[in-house]
Amino acid sequence: MHLSAKTGIDLLQQIVNPWYEALHKPAETQQQVLKNLVEGYAKTQYGKKHFALDVKGAADFRANFPKMNYEKLCPYFEQVKGDNHLILLPEPPLCWVMTRGSTGPAKVFPVTKTHIEQIFICGARALVNHALRKDDLELLTGKILNLNFPSTVTTIDADGQKITCGYSSGTYAKLNPMLNQVSLLPRQEEIDALGPGIAKLDWERRFELVFERALNERVVAAMGVAPVILSFGRYVKRRHGRKPKDLWSLRALFCTSVRKIQFKYGPVLRKYFGEVPIVEMYSATEGVFAQQLDDLPYVTPNYDKYYFEVETSKGSKMLHELERGEWGRLIISSCLFPRYDIGDMIEAMGKNYFRVFGRAKTLIVLEHMLYRLLFRWFL
Repeated sequence: MHLSAKTGIDLLQQIVNPWYEALHKPAETQQQVLKNLVEGYAKTQYGKKHFALDVKGAADFRANFPKMNYEKLCPYFEQVKGDNHLILLPEPPLCWVMTRGSTGPAKVFPVTKTHIEQIFICGARALVNHALRKDDLELLTGKILNLNFPSTVTTIDADGQKITCGYSSGTYAKLNPMLNQVSLLPRQEEIDALGPGIAKLDWERRFELVFERALNERVVAAMGVAPVILSFGRYVKRRHGRKPKDLWSLRALFCTSVRKIQFKYGPVLRKYFGEVPIVEMYSATEGVFAQQLDDLPYVTPNYDKYYFEVETSKGSKMLHELERGEWGRLIISSCLFPRYDIGDMIEAMGKNYFRVFGRAKTLIVLEHMLYRLLFRWFL
């Protein structure tokens, strides 16, 4: 569907304006998000057990609701599979998705319509914000390389039925519409048709499909897991003797899912894709939590969709309360789960800029402490 220029800009602004506004008043926004979330939790058996309706603010929320991690959620998921979504979820699951298992065994989650809508809105913000900021609306009228994982992998038993389950990135790509004239290439259904494997040969078949479908198309960007984007670039050079930058005039790379994207992956990505902006996104199966706002190599949170807490050495704080240099373990509440320990460490860089510097593991924490000790005068 083609839109007039003014209508198109208005629709784009509707995607990013709530994010911008929340960055100007994070405390007020987070209080409203908590109110909305608690109203949803109060519909569930879990929320009633923890007196959701008694929650008036951050202190009540922490007192009433314990932290949850994936292992603690699993028994509730089994009941959701047995047609009792209200044990945990305020609405029935739309589908089930799985992580790619980069930090351990793959995790399987139920996701709802509201969650999918938030994935689309927040995922689109990185793209729209970059296009508006750079005054490059042509970015929204081309093809984006689809380097996602397959959305059809296995089946699970839920309510006596076999339900297809796939990797979250592929599932979200298949369910979410793209903006106006921009679209993924190839379509996710074509990716799925190649099978569910994620071994080297499986990826090479996907990469060849992407290459063949995109070769004579107007490709403007790539979006996905940073190491996969890099692997595609290397594959094209090795298999076809040319780098992606020789084939397409990409305007940006939208990279997710690993730490140190700008510093570790940025230089080598540009070797294959050219001197293009690299836009970082902090996303996971559980949500799209933050994205890069400007040219600074940090991300800024979607305060209007998720509720963020951080466990620091001085106790629990709201994410927006952290001062520059403060860091800790991130706890996220969403339309799916209250107070979910996602297992990531985050550091405040001031003025609502943050960096996720790794998983909440002893070695990562010690490495970060040593880094801060050695470079404290420059932080």
